[in-house]
Formats: sequence, C-alpha cells, structure tokens
Amino acid sequence: MSSKSAVAASSSQKPAAAAGKAKVGKVQSYYGKLPVYSRSGLQRARGSWAIKNKKKIEKKKVAPKKVEKTFGGKPLALVRPRASRTYPAAVKRTTHKEARPVAVRKSITKGTVLILLAGRFRGRRVVALRTLPSGLVVVTGPFKLNGVPLRRVNPAYVIATSTKIDLKGVKIDEKINDSYFRKPATKETEKKSAQHFFAGQRATEKTTPAEKIADQKAVDAAIVAAVKKVPMMAQYLGTSFSINKNQVPHTLKF
Repeated sequence: MSSKSAVAASSSQKPAAAAGKAKVGKVQSYYGKLPVYSRSGLQRARGSWAIKNKKKIEKKKVAPKKVEKTFGGKPLALVRPRASRTYPAAVKRTTHKEARPVAVRKSITKGTVLILLAGRFRGRRVVALRTLPSGLVVVTGPFKLNGVPLRRVNPAYVIATSTKIDLKGVKIDEKINDSYFRKPATKETEKKSAQHFFAGQRATEKTTPAEKIADQKAVDAAIVAAVKKVPMMAQYLGTSFSINKNQVPHTLKF
C-alpha cells in the first residue's frame, strides 16, 4: 500500500469519526430531521444556565408622547409608546382583601332543628341558637336529651329541617360567642410518662370548666321547657337521623 493511498484512507476516515460525535455548540440532527439535543438539553449541555454576571443591556427609556390620529374621520389622541402590560417581579401586587359579611342560609334561624352531617355528633338532631360573626352556628342538643353540648358548627355541614321550636322567650347569654369556644393557649406541651403512654391515658386529664357546665345547664333548662310543650319533640330530638337503602336522599323532605 503506497503512502498516497494511506493518506487518502486516513483523510476519508476522519469525517466519519467526527460525524459520530455531536458538537455541543451546534444543533446537529439525525438524517436532517430529529435533533440530537432538545431545547432544554442544548441549554444544559452548553452550561448556559450556570453563566453568572451576564451583561444586562438596559433599554432606552422613551418618554410617552401623545399622538393624534384619525380613525373613521374622528380624531383620537393616542399615547405612544404604549404602557407595558407586565410589571417587574420586585413590585408587589396590591390585593384588596376585605372581610366580607357572612351570609347564612335563610332556613337556619333561632329554634330550627338541624341535622349534623359531620363531626363527632354526625346524625344527631340539634337546635340552632345563634349565628356568630364568623359564620358558624351555635347549637345544642340539648345535652340532656341527646348528649350534644353547646358547640359551633359549620352551616355547610348541616341540613335545616322544617321543624322549629318556639324560642321567643329564651334568652341566650351574650358571652356565648366565638371567643367562648376558643381553647386557652398553653405554651407548655403535655408530657406523658411511660405508664400513661402504654396505658393510653394522658398525664393530666382534661376536665370541663365548672362555668361551662353551669352555662350548659342554664341553656338546656330553657330549651327543654320549650321542647316539652310540643308532643313527641323530645323523642324526635333523641333519635339519630339515618337513611335506609330503599330511600332516595333527594326525594326526602326535611
């Protein structure tokens, strides 16, 4: 094999080897159709995402001017250039959030019998006493009839029935509001000993304050007296709500 033929063979092999490697700087393709790198892959391969201290080219600020043009024979004053619809990320958008008044359903009034749909006492029938500014409704069982104490419930999780109890002469103390039901803030967390942990009991058992027990008795006494005036109302409040498999919920009238 002569030297000229060897040189020619080596020169013919170089482009084939180079063609097998994809250069990062250019978008090469297979058969002229499918690119080797995608847009994000090319950016990752070039390392352009890691380039810091990029030179920022500041655009020249052009003062807006009023330009008069005629459209349909009528003169119009336009501002050019137009104001940008975008805003810089450093500028905080002002949000106008205001406390909207809470609207409770008209069917939920004082003395209305409600059916609880969620929570610890779901399925129980309770009596609505008051609507709070937070939008929650104060209800009671009464506790003597079905074991439901004074509590706040979300009106979205109750069914308002057509049954009502006359509570015109019953006065609910003004102290029974949103702050009345809030738990006292305790900084120290309860620590459990080994005995209480395995026994499943707390180190210090929580008890209901005597004031709330007295309030419950005072409210229940007035409501139970109104309930006894209606025949079978005490038994109605004492039973839980349930649906049989042959009953269709949307056809029921509460």
